[in-house]
Amino acid sequence: MPALTPDQTAVLATWLPGFTIEDDLSWGQTDTVVLRIRTEGGEYVVKAGGPANHHILRELQAHDGATDVWVAEGRAARLRFADAARRILVVDHLPGVLAGPTPAATDPALHRQAGELLRQFHDQASVDGAEAEEAARASTLKWLDAPHRIDPATVVTLRAALAEASVDPPPAVPTHGDWQPRNWLVDEGTLRVIDFGRFALRAAATDFARLAAREWRANPDAERAFFEGYGADPRTPRHWRLVRLREAVATAVWAFQVGDEEFEQQGHRMIAEALE
Repeated sequence: MPALTPDQTAVLATWLPGFTIEDDLSWGQTDTVVLRIRTEGGEYVVKAGGPANHHILRELQAHDGATDVWVAEGRAARLRFADAARRILVVDHLPGVLAGPTPAATDPALHRQAGELLRQFHDQASVDGAEAEEAARASTLKWLDAPHRIDPATVVTLRAALAEASVDPPPAVPTHGDWQPRNWLVDEGTLRVIDFGRFALRAAATDFARLAAREWRANPDAERAFFEGYGADPRTPRHWRLVRLREAVATAVWAFQVGDEEFEQQGHRMIAEALE
């Protein structure tokens, strides 16, 4: 299990003297460390990673203005301390229970809130999306170049499909990047948001892909409720297929690399469905 380095522990002690670790919330599949700590002043969450950990840097980018709209409403944590060079940050601890492993994950009422919050986040900015689309295409091809267990014939088909570009790339907006119930806290019916380690400017539809692969598949009413909250559905058939293909490939390859066979099988299923 990853742990704080001596250097990270030392800087944390200067920020919050006398802290105690209450819980280790790390997923254990990457080098990202997530700890709930306590001080005389209250509870906080510490996130840290190794020198090459880009998730911490993305999280800091998100906290540089994009999360303000949610922080003001108590829907996201406020950044308290950060050291980009040491790859460590501290945010307030938020109340609530993770929706992911509970029936709330497919609750239409929660998905309606999720749609409302996400639209608020997306509406903060909009830029030309051509660069984001090219980055997404290149990233997916890089995944296909890495070790995986996708059938060779399917890889050929995927490469041909991914070579396509949207006729009119949708605008890039602030995206959470991992918008799904495992990053939603539910506190007496109120949804709060955690984990901005995949924050970036991308097409809005990319924030729908993980829900479409699991929760909306399990309960179509959740999808309908989501878009009631979000408003008009920005997806177009051609671009949405590309989004689904990219998400499917990344899921299958990443899961293989970290040894998560169940998630890998989900990725293979997503590839088959996106290619239909």
